[in-house]
Amino acid sequence: MTSGIHHITLITRKVQANVDFYAGFLGLRLVKRTAGFEDAMQLHLLYGDAIGSPGSLVTFLVWEDGAPGRVGHGQPSEIAFAIAPESIGFWLTRALRYNISTTGPTQEFDEPVIRLKDPDGVIVKLVGTAALATDTPCATPEIPPQDAIRRLRGATILTDKPEGTAAFIGRHFGYAETARTETIRRLGSASGDVIDVRDASGFWTAAPGTGTIDHIAFRAADRAAVDDLRTRLAAEDAGTISAHDRKYFFSLYVREPAGTLFEFATDAPGMTVDEDVASLGTRLFVPEHFGGDLESNLVVLPQFALPGEERFTQRDLPFIHRLHQPEHPDGRTLVLLHGSGANETSLLPLGRQIAPNSLLFSLRGRSTEEGFPRFFRRITPFSFDQKDIVSEVEAFVAMIEGAVPAYGIDRERMVFIGYSNGANMLIATMLLHPGLIRNAALLRMMNPLETVPDADLSGTNILTVTGATDAYSRYAPPLEAILRKAGATLDTITLKAGHEIGDMDAKAVREWLKSFGA
Repeated sequence: MTSGIHHITLITRKVQANVDFYAGFLGLRLVKRTAGFEDAMQLHLLYGDAIGSPGSLVTFLVWEDGAPGRVGHGQPSEIAFAIAPESIGFWLTRALRYNISTTGPTQEFDEPVIRLKDPDGVIVKLVGTAALATDTPCATPEIPPQDAIRRLRGATILTDKPEGTAAFIGRHFGYAETARTETIRRLGSASGDVIDVRDASGFWTAAPGTGTIDHIAFRAADRAAVDDLRTRLAAEDAGTISAHDRKYFFSLYVREPAGTLFEFATDAPGMTVDEDVASLGTRLFVPEHFGGDLESNLVVLPQFALPGEERFTQRDLPFIHRLHQPEHPDGRTLVLLHGSGANETSLLPLGRQIAPNSLLFSLRGRSTEEGFPRFFRRITPFSFDQKDIVSEVEAFVAMIEGAVPAYGIDRERMVFIGYSNGANMLIATMLLHPGLIRNAALLRMMNPLETVPDADLSGTNILTVTGATDAYSRYAPPLEAILRKAGATLDTITLKAGHEIGDMDAKAVREWLKSFGA
C-alpha cells in the first residue's frame, strides 16, 4: 500500500550553500532542477536517493531576495533523515570535519538523534533507525552505502490545535498514533516514516520566508486517490483546495485546521519521466505553461556548482550582483545596468542575446524609489539628485575596481550596457571618472549631470540607441554633442520604438560590437 511522505519542500536563500550542504555534506543526489511552476524566474531543486524515490525527496524553492521567515505554529519546524543506528558516529565525525555544529546524540522515542542546522537555519535531524531501509542509497566517494542517508524519517509540525492536526493527518493520509510524550504525538505510516505533532500553544505563529519549511507532501497511489481526497475534503468544508499537474506527479494542496500546508502527490510518473536514472538532475526543466523558453530561463536563474565541479565564488562587493557564465566563454564581459524599478536579473536575457559566449555581470542599483531599485535618485522624471549621483558613482567605481581582480575579468574586454537609469549611471561615470569605461552601449539615455566636467573620452567607444517615440529622445542630441566634444568615438541609432527595449536593441548592440571587435 502506498503511504507516508512523498517529499518535503523548504525555502532557501543562497543556492550554492544549499547545494554544498544537501548534495555535498549530506550526500543526497540532485535529481531534478526546474523553473518554478508558479514563477518561472524561481529555481526549484529536488534532492533524493540514487533514483529519486518518493519518500526520499527534499525540495527547495530558491528565494534569493526572500526575507527570512519565522518558525512558529502552523508550520513544520524540523525535518529528519533516516540513517543506520550504527552510523551515528560516522556523521558526528563528518560534521566535525565540515565544521558543522551538532547537538546530541540524544534519545527520542528510543532512537539516537543528531541535530544540526542547514545554511538557512532549518533544523535537520539524523535519526538512527531500522524502520526505514532502501536499496538505492546515494553513496558518494566520502559516504559509503552503509552510512548513507536512507530516506526521510519524518518531520515535526508545530500546532496550536494538536488534536485537530493529528486527526486530520490520520483521517486523510493514513497515519496512526504510535507514541506520545507530554507535548508530542508521534504518528506513523505503514511505510515507516513519522510525523511528530508538537503542541505549540502559546508560541507565535509562523511567517513564510527563507529558512522555513513550506509544506509536507504525502504519497498518493494514483490520480484517482487524489481526486477521491479532493471530494472528501470538499465534503467536510476543509477550505481552499487546489490541484496541479507538476509533470513528475499530480497533486492537491490543502491546509490542516491549524494552518500547516499539506500536499497529496502521486508516485507516478516520477523523476525519470524526462531523464533516465543516469542523467537525473543534469538539465533544467521549464514548465510548458511558461512557454518552455529554456535559454531565457537559464540566464535568469541562479547558477551553482555540484560537489567537485568548477565554481565561480561570488565576492562581497558594494552592489548586489549576478554573474552568469556561458558554456563556452570567449573572454569578454558584459556589465549590465538595469532601468528604474528592475533588478540584477532584468537585463540578463538581453545580454545573452547580444553575446551568447560572454560572462554576464549584472548589478542592482542601491538607491530606491517607492521601494524599487535605481542607480541614483531622481527629483522629477527628468532631473536628478546630484549629490546622490556623485556618491553612487564613487561606489560603482569601487565595485568595478574590486570585481576585475575578484572575478579575473579582462578589463580590456569589458563592455558596459545600460538601460534608462542604468545608462544614465554609465554616462555620469564616464564624465566623472574618464578612462574607467572604454566601451559603452547606452539605451534610452540622457545626461543626468547639471554641471558637465571637462572629460577626456578619447579611446572610448560609445553607442547610443534612442527610441523615436521615447519621451527621453529629445535629450539624445545634447548628450551626443557632449560625448563628441569629450573625444569619444560615437555611434548613434534611432529605432522605431518608445522607451521599451527588445530584440532590435540586442541586434543594434551586437552589430556595434562587431564593428570594432570588442
